[in-house]
Amino acid sequence: MKTQSQDNPVKQQEHLKKQRDILAYRMKKLSAKQEYFIKNTAELKEKIRKKYDNMKRVLDEDMQITMCQLDMEQEAMERTTEENIEKCFQLIQDLEQQLAETAKQLDQDKARDLDQIAETDRRIMETLKATDPECFQMDEFKNEQLLCLTINLLLFIRSQVPVTKKLFQSYAQEVVLNPDSAHPKLIISPAGDSVTYTDTWQEVPENPSRFDTTLNVISQEGFKEGRNYWEVQVSDKTYWELGLTYPSIPRKGREEQCWLGRGPESWCVEYFNGDYTAWHNGVPHELTHLTGRKFQRIGVFSSSYGGLVCFLGSDTMTPLYSFCVGPFTDALHQAVCPGHDNQGTNWKPLLICDASKSAPTL
Repeated sequence: MKTQSQDNPVKQQEHLKKQRDILAYRMKKLSAKQEYFIKNTAELKEKIRKKYDNMKRVLDEDMQITMCQLDMEQEAMERTTEENIEKCFQLIQDLEQQLAETAKQLDQDKARDLDQIAETDRRIMETLKATDPECFQMDEFKNEQLLCLTINLLLFIRSQVPVTKKLFQSYAQEVVLNPDSAHPKLIISPAGDSVTYTDTWQEVPENPSRFDTTLNVISQEGFKEGRNYWEVQVSDKTYWELGLTYPSIPRKGREEQCWLGRGPESWCVEYFNGDYTAWHNGVPHELTHLTGRKFQRIGVFSSSYGGLVCFLGSDTMTPLYSFCVGPFTDALHQAVCPGHDNQGTNWKPLLICDASKSAPTL
């Protein structure tokens, strides 16, 4: 009969094997889920690609029909004009012949038949009347309508694309900055929709939520579930950071993790003198493909369903960088840093925009 001490290693071994099998099964399920994601995304991309191909085909066909109509009208006008040119030419030929005959009559001192002269004058008058260029006009009103319809179609298409813009706008939520979290050198507007750096240390009450070293401010409200989209106007600035953070981000002292994206609690994109860098957990991702590019607005989309945080140049919905965050473990707050004055080049505020509306065209 086995003793308890002898039995324990066997039970431990069985337990470890069971745990191993559970993990192996989990790996199998994860692999299957990964394959599903790849297949599902590929199928969706193919469906969307076909829709775009259909749109191109419809637009190409419509353009061909419009061009064909204009070509037919042009051809008709050209044909009519050529026929009238031919009438004038034939009449000139007749006149040349009559002039030659008249010259002979002058030599013979004979008078020209008055009836023939009158007939010639009649033909000339009829030809001049029938070939008056003012009688042949393009239908300017119709052409102007056609051009206006084409412009309206273009404006409508532009209002609907990029389609991701229309989609993300439906997830837009109001963002109000929390002045109690703002560094003392930041001025928060009364409405909580802008933040400006100042060299002057503001007389503000001290509290545990206030950043005292980094030039950060976060939103009053956070979100843990669903999809969220917001935009910040960054035009005319040379230095800024913005992103999302859990409320557990360090606020005090000179810890590196107080900066956005430097710790595990936050994700951000930084812009400094033309260079973009995405940050999380202290790891920089230099976005060299964006060097030198400027955007009027930066958008941030997040989804608890996919565990995704995505940064975009919202002017054109240009993807900047995406983080796979995984399940949100706490409420996420919007966070911005307007940056220091950067040698007098960075005094403009960061402005929280109404993300449900597109930026006005400059």
